[in-house]
Amino acid sequence: MRAQLSFAAADRLHRSAEFLRLQRNGVRFQSPHFVVYASRLEHEPERSRLGVTVSRRIGNSVLRNRVKRRVREIFRKGLRASLPVGTSLVVIARGGAGALESATIDDELMMAARNLKGRIGGRGD
Repeated sequence: MRAQLSFAAADRLHRSAEFLRLQRNGVRFQSPHFVVYASRLEHEPERSRLGVTVSRRIGNSVLRNRVKRRVREIFRKGLRASLPVGTSLVVIARGGAGALESATIDDELMMAARNLKGRIGGRGD
């Protein structure tokens, strides 16, 4: 039995092909510090998944990993529940994301989820 707020390995996008497919076929939303791609995948209809990309331009490894941890935590605690079941996300951090507080990251990602929710509702990529 899986806890409601867990974030297991099955909840992550692992292969670069999965990231690229979402970026090619998914809907896109840009915020000041993030680019978010979302799509519903037919082979994983009951599980929402997340992939996070943070390039070296954001900062050193400590800063990059902090941004990734914060995005995963926001996804786990609230973002996943605000999207249709089976939605996969790719979050790409842009310049300045490393300096943000968790609350600001949460606001930007929740704004992205609200925007994307209506656009991916009937779409089955």
